Amino acid sequence: MKKRLSSICIFLAILGIAAYFRFVGSNWDQGHQLHPDERFIVMTVEKLDFQKDMNPHFFAYGSLPLYLLKGIGALAGMINPHADSYDNLYKIGRILSGLFDLATTVILYVIMRNLTKKKYIAWLAMLWYAVSVLPIQLSHFYAVDTVLTFFITLTLLFLLHYDKHPRTRNALGIGIACGLATATKVSAAVLCIPIGLTFLIHLKQDWKRTLTHAGYILIAAIYTFFLCEPFAFFDFNTFIQQLRAQQAMTKDAFTFPYTLQYVGKIPYLYELKNILLWGQGIPLSILSFIGTLYITRKTIKEKNTSLYALLAFFWVYCAIVGKFAIGFMRYMLPVYPILTMFAALLIQKCTQTLSKKKSLWIYGIFTGIITLWTCTFMAIYSVPNTRVTATEWIKKNIQSNATIATEHWDDGLPLDIAYLYTIVELPLYDPDTKQKWARINQTLENTDYIIIASNRLYVPLMNMTKCEQLPEGRCYTTTANYYTRLFQGTLGFTRVATFEAYPTIPFTNIHIPDGSADESFTVYDHPKVMIFKKTGMFQPIQLEE
Repeated sequence: MKKRLSSICIFLAILGIAAYFRFVGSNWDQGHQLHPDERFIVMTVEKLDFQKDMNPHFFAYGSLPLYLLKGIGALAGMINPHADSYDNLYKIGRILSGLFDLATTVILYVIMRNLTKKKYIAWLAMLWYAVSVLPIQLSHFYAVDTVLTFFITLTLLFLLHYDKHPRTRNALGIGIACGLATATKVSAAVLCIPIGLTFLIHLKQDWKRTLTHAGYILIAAIYTFFLCEPFAFFDFNTFIQQLRAQQAMTKDAFTFPYTLQYVGKIPYLYELKNILLWGQGIPLSILSFIGTLYITRKTIKEKNTSLYALLAFFWVYCAIVGKFAIGFMRYMLPVYPILTMFAALLIQKCTQTLSKKKSLWIYGIFTGIITLWTCTFMAIYSVPNTRVTATEWIKKNIQSNATIATEHWDDGLPLDIAYLYTIVELPLYDPDTKQKWARINQTLENTDYIIIASNRLYVPLMNMTKCEQLPEGRCYTTTANYYTRLFQGTLGFTRVATFEAYPTIPFTNIHIPDGSADESFTVYDHPKVMIFKKTGMFQPIQLEE
């Protein structure tokens, strides 16, 4: 009884650590809703009406997360009439996002208990996922990534149960969980591979039972998907059209302005780099990568069917997503629980001949090092968002009615008080033409300040200057020259303020520059903001032929 109580306390302590990291700083943008995907989801959910129209007319994401937010918002609205308003729905969404990731942590523990009889290895995997940076960051946004990862991990759990106990209830669990995952994001359809592999293995043992269960899974998955995303059927043309647009984006980084950052992306290496340096951090990533190779080799050698489903999903998902022309870090979140499991299984193998005391010391040291990166990252939530701070500076230092130039396709500054100023927009993503630069030169001639709200535009555009390697209209030599002159102070504007928030090593003032990370890692919750003031005669930009 005492041992069981101790186990429960350890489990709850790890869950408490996970909750702390996921919910602290949840109001990171001070109510300004600075995550564009989250903002669009909230606007879509606000328009849904249970009595009139529940068609979201939006299928880049599945409908389940939208309906879930709408339903919980409506229930909360019975207590607080403003709970389901635009200004409050995102708060509910962020709580949901964190709760789903907490649930993933629990599922990960259950899977590890199925794979190893040692509780402390299951706790270790649970703890390492609890302190992984990317899951923590994405828990602060209500997009669909944490929801998707939960349902994918749940599907894999049911697959593991089915492999050991091929029963009807486990088959139905697979179908329902897979349907929920696909209704969250269609990319979850990759689960068909591990499901198919598991059932091929069992086909040899009892083909009648296996085919019957496969039928149950198919029916349960389709029915669940229909219940959770009915307008994929009722508004099929829009559904297919938007899926094709998303598919086009994964094949061509030139599809949208905000994907130009991925021009020249090296498949697979880009994803590995971002997991290694930022998403998990170097210590945990090294364990995860070596653990993945070790478990893959061991499973093939020993023909351990219980791990086939996990490995099939991991390798197929990585092969598909890693080859995308685009590489948003959040796309790889579904493999983070698996990476963490493999890291824990590796360290179990490495310490199996050591005494329990020595093993615990090694686990503690590794956990401390891994957690250090997490605490370093959490420093960004201990200070106001850089765009909020920049707005306060603008309010105090820029006179009203001044003309401020901002960049299109980025969040404009200042927040809330833009009406006090004349705001003009610089269409810098437009192809470099005489017309573009005549318009921008005229705008800048009458501009008092230029505000760059993030690195969203200047990083990709300054890299796209090798015209012979780029499609027509996608070479930005003149735009790159504009940024170079602006940053050097030779354009007639001088940088007067910079607002930064970096991961910071605890108890020191040592910052970790993360400008080389995937743009999505910094652009929402800690972008670098720069303000330039006209201090001399503006020197017009000449189009470079």
